[in-house]
Amino acid sequence: MMNKAYIGHELPPFTVDVEKGRLKFFAKAIGQTDPVYTDEDAAKAAGHPGLPVPPTFLFCLEMDAPNPGALRDLLDIDIAKVLHGEQRFKYHGGIHAGDRLTFQQRIADIYDKKGGALEFVVRETRVTNQRGEHVADLVGTTVVRNA
Repeated sequence: MMNKAYIGHELPPFTVDVEKGRLKFFAKAIGQTDPVYTDEDAAKAAGHPGLPVPPTFLFCLEMDAPNPGALRDLLDIDIAKVLHGEQRFKYHGGIHAGDRLTFQQRIADIYDKKGGALEFVVRETRVTNQRGEHVADLVGTTVVRNA
């Protein structure tokens, strides 16, 4: 069983730049056809200062952490037993190419179901931009299958 004493534990914050080329590549990869995500002129005509971040792109940036497996390492989770449970995004402001984002991850909850056969880790991530503005919250739930 995972140690519930880690509830509330914060991982070290990290900073990632939002790169225009990566945004265009991601938009194409997910089949986004709205030119606002791939054409700077279309983005500006729509009122954006630059290319906007597609809705789920922050998950990719969160994986740019110095150690994307830090949570698994901390809780001693075997990657072979991991299932992706849930992922949510809440945006509080616009995020665009050229922004520099800081991610602060925290273990919000650890609980189990089915007599411990399934354990759940809820990670909350607060995202701020280079001006210190709170622009998004991410919530990810990892499920661990136990014997």
